[in-house]
Amino acid sequence: MPRGKRRAPEIGDNMDGQSKRARTSYTSISTQQTSRRHIRAEDGFSQKRCLAWFHEYTTPDEPDTLGPDGMEKFCEDIGVEPENIVMLVLAYKMGATQMGFFSQQEWLKGLTDLECDTTAKMVVKLDYLRSILNDPNSFKSIYRYAYDFAKDSDQRSMDIATAKAMLQLLLGKHWPLYPQFAQFLEQSKYKVINKDQWCNILEFSRTICIDLSNYDIDGAWPVMLDEFVEWLRLQRGLVIVSSGSS
Repeated sequence: MPRGKRRAPEIGDNMDGQSKRARTSYTSISTQQTSRRHIRAEDGFSQKRCLAWFHEYTTPDEPDTLGPDGMEKFCEDIGVEPENIVMLVLAYKMGATQMGFFSQQEWLKGLTDLECDTTAKMVVKLDYLRSILNDPNSFKSIYRYAYDFAKDSDQRSMDIATAKAMLQLLLGKHWPLYPQFAQFLEQSKYKVINKDQWCNILEFSRTICIDLSNYDIDGAWPVMLDEFVEWLRLQRGLVIVSSGSS
């Protein structure tokens, strides 16, 4: 059966239809624009919201400082341990000067740069913060920053316990000789590590082969690293001798 022809709309019907479609279209566009404005307001960075978030972790006695208790709660909220290396990267982005503390100024500096003013936004940024460590120059900057950040502010050098913890955090997974270096520090006379030693440990970890074959005893390495190489060669020699005699 052939299709019947559609009824040609009368003039009044046509105008009413167009008017309804226009109203519907206008309402739809208006709703979309309102929705977009709402999304932009929610997604855009707000310093006011960022400060309100900061004060969730401070106390009335020290409203401008996020301290250890607040730090623990902050880490819990974003789902990381306080000892996680991502917290060191975040502190670096903030320019924080003391481990375990963020000032309001540091918080605003770092989180404005990251465009984070809520927990949810911070969680999304965690992978980005971790990825910064993959760049050798950025890693070097963070490694150097970690020295002044972690040591006691009234001391010129870093105590050996703190140094070992920070070296474990920064180099433990990437430097094959770190376990031996930690053992060396454990039995050594060193009670502190100065900044020159700290910086050279990173360079040593990046340039010296595991078998120490390219280590130059007459190079410009700190005495600490000369002693480490001598100690490690002795340890390996003892292992070889022990294996040969058995």
